[in-house]
Amino acid sequence: MVDFVDGTAFNHEQGNRAKKLFAAVVLAALDDAIADDKKYGNGPEQIARWARSRDGREVLSCAGIDPNERVVSGLMEFVGKGVRTSVALSREESERRQMQEQAEAA
Repeated sequence: MVDFVDGTAFNHEQGNRAKKLFAAVVLAALDDAIADDKKYGNGPEQIARWARSRDGREVLSCAGIDPNERVVSGLMEFVGKGVRTSVALSREESERRQMQEQAEAA
């Protein structure tokens, strides 16, 4: 019984690591699309094409993201803003956006 629990915990941890790996691939695809947008001006179209492709849908699914049109439009909007994923995920950027939203509400 103990071996079964250890095996299940190990498999769960491996699944979580795999999910994080695929999430990193999604972030890299976003960064590539942002770079394309700055260089060629077609970033949102590139990420939409990738997300709708068979490989893109598979990567999104493995990352725990449902590959539907709402997600595709969200990815396109994110790329359109032009903020790199490392910056967007930082605490400083989050606090800056929060302060900006509060200023707009007032």
